[in-house]
Amino acid sequence: MDFPKLFLHSSLLVLHFAFSSSKDTITINQTIHDGDFLISRENNFALGFFSPGSSRFRYLGIWYRKVREQTVVWVANRDDPINGSSGVLSIDQYGNLVLRSYHNQKVPIWSTNVSVEVTDTCVAQLLDTGNLILVHDRSKSNVWESFDHPTDTVLPGMKIGLDRRTGMNRFPICWRSADDPGTGNFSLQINPKGSPQVFIYWGIKYIWRGIPWPWKSYADTLNFSFVNNQNETYATYSVSDASVILRLMLDYSGLLKKIIWHEKDGKWNEFRSMPKSTCDPYGHCGTYGICDPDFLSRRFECDCLPGYEPKSPRNWHIVKDASGGCVRKRLESTSLCGHGEGFVKVANVKVPDTSAAVWVSMNMNPRDCERNCRRNCSCSAYASIDIAGKETGCLTWYGNLMDTAHDREEGHDIYVRVDAVELAEIAQEWSGFLKRKDMYAVLVVSVVSAWFVIISFTYLWFKKKKKRVRNKWSKRWLDTIGTVENQVEGSMSHPEIAFFNLSTILAATNSFSPANKLGQGGFGAVYKGKLSNGKEVAVKRLSKDSGQGIDEFKNEVLLIAKLQHQNLVKLIGCCIQGEEPMLVYEYMPNKSLDSFLFNETRRSILDWRKRFDIIVGIARGILYIHQDSRLKIIHRDLKTSNILLDEEMNPKISDFGLARIFKGDQTHEKTNRIVGTFGYMSPEYVVFGKFSTKSDVFSFGIILLEIITGKRNNSFYQEDFYPSMIGKIWHLWREERAWEMVDSSLKHSCSPDEVLRCIQIGLLCVQEDVMERPTMSAVVLMLNSEISLPSPKQPAFTFRKSSIISSSSLEPKEGFYSVDEETITEVVCR
Repeated sequence: MDFPKLFLHSSLLVLHFAFSSSKDTITINQTIHDGDFLISRENNFALGFFSPGSSRFRYLGIWYRKVREQTVVWVANRDDPINGSSGVLSIDQYGNLVLRSYHNQKVPIWSTNVSVEVTDTCVAQLLDTGNLILVHDRSKSNVWESFDHPTDTVLPGMKIGLDRRTGMNRFPICWRSADDPGTGNFSLQINPKGSPQVFIYWGIKYIWRGIPWPWKSYADTLNFSFVNNQNETYATYSVSDASVILRLMLDYSGLLKKIIWHEKDGKWNEFRSMPKSTCDPYGHCGTYGICDPDFLSRRFECDCLPGYEPKSPRNWHIVKDASGGCVRKRLESTSLCGHGEGFVKVANVKVPDTSAAVWVSMNMNPRDCERNCRRNCSCSAYASIDIAGKETGCLTWYGNLMDTAHDREEGHDIYVRVDAVELAEIAQEWSGFLKRKDMYAVLVVSVVSAWFVIISFTYLWFKKKKKRVRNKWSKRWLDTIGTVENQVEGSMSHPEIAFFNLSTILAATNSFSPANKLGQGGFGAVYKGKLSNGKEVAVKRLSKDSGQGIDEFKNEVLLIAKLQHQNLVKLIGCCIQGEEPMLVYEYMPNKSLDSFLFNETRRSILDWRKRFDIIVGIARGILYIHQDSRLKIIHRDLKTSNILLDEEMNPKISDFGLARIFKGDQTHEKTNRIVGTFGYMSPEYVVFGKFSTKSDVFSFGIILLEIITGKRNNSFYQEDFYPSMIGKIWHLWREERAWEMVDSSLKHSCSPDEVLRCIQIGLLCVQEDVMERPTMSAVVLMLNSEISLPSPKQPAFTFRKSSIISSSSLEPKEGFYSVDEETITEVVCR
């Protein structure tokens, strides 16, 4: 078989031969020399010789054929480079793939080192998955494959983990450096002990731990799966769109990166990397410690689990070194069994290392799970975990609790075993009692004092009507927050909310000075404030005249406190004193997106690259609330004024007062109370009261098109014959004139193809047919890849003025919906 030659010329690779689909194999009588290539059938991958970076050594490897930047995904002789001479790859008389130096072909440099029964019927083939296989021609069985021997890259379809039948453990190991593919210091392995987990190792030391099997799920472009049975324990993934080039790579610095090829930019874009946060390093806070990545209020990210205290207070508090971990507060307690012990809930955490944990049952209710742990004196904690939304499993820990961290996005609740004294102290702290050594004496005094307070409070309750009303109003808000936990399993509890005194809020905002007012929304006025610790905040004050009330306040507190994402605004706390409850948020110095887009002077600050980053950030935030978070949320009021910008112009979605929580299998809902903002509400919601995730997709499409055009959707009623922006864009798109709608301040800083692609994505999002609109996961993929896009169909609200229903007619005109027998009883728009 003749193989095509690839010649080096001015550091560029130039192909001088047209490959055919049949030349993707080599047999026992064929060889590949330096300069030859083995190509997969669909031309996705190539096998050949290369020199990485500035290295003068030659290696046999596999790389992408359709990627302009040579990206090697597998190396055969990573630790045995060919020095200063060419290489030869062939199948020897024993049926093995063998690599030799051209000048010394007697001594193999690398070999597959397998045994086959018939030596003259082996074929090597490079598959379109990037897997190099050695096939027994008679039985058609694989006797060796490169996927079983990964280097630093995990490709779709590759298994990472243990095959107990063969004893094979597949795991990637990083390169030594960018110029040296030799075996590096970091590896990515699955530890099958207890509940299996993925670890990044530095030698034999853990440096990062993934979330254990089996409840981890990924709802993005990767379709992850995990298999754990008596024969195998492994993880793998696939990509639903074959045109997307995506890989997982363990960098020589120890970072696990998820990377996608962006053809337009001609470079790899990094989606995610681990470890990345303060709490990611394994065991950062030691045994029985817990790490909090949002630790600014405490000045130290480490704390001890309930019932434990720092082993070395000096290292902990002065040196800020918590690696020594925590010890039980009362070391003299020899046993926690049968002495009034119990369990304390620690909410929303990345559960401790499960190497020493046991799955008692994959289907056990929380109460039975607690009983099981209580019966065993060695059980230090338990967790009742929802598995894939179908069953509730019981996981119990035996021994030290290591590597626990708060995770408000994907965390679970654990219950830590504590002694009776610790339970009593926690109960007293919760009830507001003072903790002292002479606790019983204080208890007597406290009871007497409590009765005095109750009598005094009762007198004042009947004596002062206004104060009674205010206290009743505050209790109503507090009860509202308290009922949240009953509505959504695993949701927030009071300790997760910072309650501010009214005096604190007044001091921070200078008594709500008009000079501190940031704006006005449907909830009420928003003021800038500065707390006593110097932290700047935004205080949202519920107006008495607002159309919103308990439900909207509950939504804000529940959802924004529970949902934690870089593209969602962060709730710090609330104040429920008086008749005007308030929410305290992180301060966004650049205010809202609409203050830039629709301002003639400030608009130019947002060049195309910044606007595109804002579009992607908003999309990722919506994707998170739709399917990546523990709660499935429909926002229902997405608009540019609800997109806030931080100091680096990163977008953060705000205002969850109108949001709705969906159950896991729920796809849509109907309401008789239509709330939202004209111009952003989808047609099926405006007319029929039906809303779903596709309603938010419609709103996102409007925002995307507003970002590109710099015009409000509902500002076209006086322009041409189009009452909306999407109507005009649609007609210009059909005439291939959509570029005319692009903001003039962008045209010098953007790629027309990229902008027109985004316009197409926007039109796909605002299609009239709900089923035709893409999901947000598809939108994020469209924005971050070069996959082909479908042609958009008729958007909603594209009628011209002449088509609008007149007041004297009930006949629906072109492009307008008619209401059937069901009636919308209330319309509330903002």
